[in-house]
Amino acid sequence: MKPVFKRLVLIGLLMVLPSASFGADPKISMKQSIDPGGVLTLREVIAQVLLHNPELEAFSLEVRAREARALQAGLYKNPNILLDMQDLFGSGGFRKVQQSQSTIVLSQVIELGGKRIKREKAALFHKDLAFWDYEAARMNILTRVTKAYTDALTAQEKLKLAQELVQLSQKFHDAVQARVTAGKVSPIQEVKAQVALSTTQIQYQQAENNLKAAYRRLASFWGSLTPRFKRVTGPLYQIAHVPSFDTFAEQMQTNPDLARWAAEITQRTAAVDLEEANAVPDLRVGAGARWFEETNDNSFVVEFSIPIQLFDRNQGGIAEARHRLAKAKAERRAVKLKLNAALASGYTRLANAHSRVTSLKTKILPGARTAFEAVNEGYRFGKFGYLEVLDSQRTWFNARSQFLDALSNYHKAVADVERLTGQAVSPQPESRPPLRERERQR
Repeated sequence: MKPVFKRLVLIGLLMVLPSASFGADPKISMKQSIDPGGVLTLREVIAQVLLHNPELEAFSLEVRAREARALQAGLYKNPNILLDMQDLFGSGGFRKVQQSQSTIVLSQVIELGGKRIKREKAALFHKDLAFWDYEAARMNILTRVTKAYTDALTAQEKLKLAQELVQLSQKFHDAVQARVTAGKVSPIQEVKAQVALSTTQIQYQQAENNLKAAYRRLASFWGSLTPRFKRVTGPLYQIAHVPSFDTFAEQMQTNPDLARWAAEITQRTAAVDLEEANAVPDLRVGAGARWFEETNDNSFVVEFSIPIQLFDRNQGGIAEARHRLAKAKAERRAVKLKLNAALASGYTRLANAHSRVTSLKTKILPGARTAFEAVNEGYRFGKFGYLEVLDSQRTWFNARSQFLDALSNYHKAVADVERLTGQAVSPQPESRPPLRERERQR
């Protein structure tokens, strides 16, 4: 072969060798979770979850994966190289290579109709959808974290309440025992007091187990099996004014479950444009050289090819993309109706929880406490019997336990409404950040 032809063959072989990838994929290492200790606020809990929750990390990696897909969609088509050798290793005069013809052609597909730009555009919008999915998952997890944090706060207070009840039962048992010894009451009352004391001790043990379970459940959100923190702190007893339903309805436009559909419709519109562009045939052009061994001559080769759009004009692809666009618009309307219904239900729960907390705080608790203190004081002077004391004690502590449950339900209802609106129900203390405070992990 002539040197010029050998150089062409060498260039062609080098082009088909695997090339270095466009930007090596970074090795993504899992973040090592450091289990916090001491006293935790909700802000610190949320920061820990955002950094170390594996479910959130999976969604953030999906965002990166779609960014890589958008990068791939915007790349040009690779050129092709063709090496064609004819009339060799046959019979007669074609037994060797002296009569052969060798051709090398380098060709490139030229995409028409703006396919590459539209393909990249559709992929970028697809990446935006992944971010909205991440945002929805982030708010779902933060809502669950807030509820678990509320459970931990409530469990702490219930443990204190159970401890106070044990101490009170112990004092009452000692008082009854002293009266039995003095012969003022029947020994059966001491037996009843001992039963009541044992019951409160069992309740204390259950409250302690419930608190440990609440701590473990909270720590599981950042991947810990053995929580090291001592306790959590927060405004459990603090309630706020509930705004009107219309205020929440206006705020719901920022809900990621609803906001994502604007990006969904934009992406599907871009998909329609891409399918319409795919109906335009692509042009393939090529150029190369041919070598004639018999005469030791060279010639150049030029080729053009374009498909004839006789049968396949991408009719099905275009129709499918248009139907999917119409489907997205219908799904957005359905999601909006569903969210409105969920907000109405959540607002009702919030209003009811707020009303119950207020009633317990202003009416039931003061009355139960007054009755308990009066009966307890009267028992020491023999004005009331054991059953009256036990009943007033049960009423007082049951009311306080109901108050804690009502507070827990209120804060959980707040978390649900904040999930739907993406906004804080009202200005909160430092330990309770707005749910929509973004921490994008890319």
